[in-house]
Amino acid sequence: MDVLMNSTNRPKRQSLTYMRELLGVLVARDFKLRYKRSILGVAWSLLVPLAQLGVLYVVFSQILPLNIPHYTTFLFIGILPWTWFQSSLLSASGTIVDNRDFVKQIGFPVGVLPTITVISQLIHLLLAVPILAVFLMFDKIKPGPAVAALPLVIVIQFVFTISIAYIVATLQVRFRDTQHLLGILLFLMFYLTPVFWDDTNIPEPFKSIMQLNPVALLLNAYRRILIRGEWPDALPLLSVSVIAIVMLAFGYRIFSLARDRFVEEL
Repeated sequence: MDVLMNSTNRPKRQSLTYMRELLGVLVARDFKLRYKRSILGVAWSLLVPLAQLGVLYVVFSQILPLNIPHYTTFLFIGILPWTWFQSSLLSASGTIVDNRDFVKQIGFPVGVLPTITVISQLIHLLLAVPILAVFLMFDKIKPGPAVAALPLVIVIQFVFTISIAYIVATLQVRFRDTQHLLGILLFLMFYLTPVFWDDTNIPEPFKSIMQLNPVALLLNAYRRILIRGEWPDALPLLSVSVIAIVMLAFGYRIFSLARDRFVEEL
């Protein structure tokens, strides 16, 4: 915790070592607070997506079958990135309001707070990778050389998610209804994103609209790599990358302009 305590003594020191240590401390703190006095602890990060997997599998495989090959793996590959995206934004929306002490501390780099939530949720995703590997083995799917593109897709999603995280974190300080509205929007977006359904057979007008959903393009990239063993389509991935970079510049700009007013609005 010395990294946190000493931040006021060196407000201008933003070296890579210092930021890395600070991120490590804050991520560890986030995990500690999140699972404090929890019997199952970090296992909850695995149980929640598995429970969601179980319900969706029964409904759309047994009751209302969608006839999607390797549906368990297909579904889990959709749930994991979606859960990372959704949980990151919901947590990020309250990251400034819930960390008043840090925000009021002179010299503390407030900009790292939204980043912490995205990194924490990414760790939850990585913890579920062994389970995903079991599903792949069960379906006799062997990812080929294209799996080398997987880190790139994760980085693109990270940049895109954090760009929105900066925006919702800023809005929540001024408008405390932001978190509730975000929950509704994400609920609707879940059904409009091919998390549990396949977008390859939808009518053309809707298929074109689907190309405007960056999360849908990312999910298709994950599935193309892991299930089909193919390299992701370059054009959709490039478009999401451009959107992510532009959104990051825009989101951080909004965050930076509002940062000086955070203390008086908390």
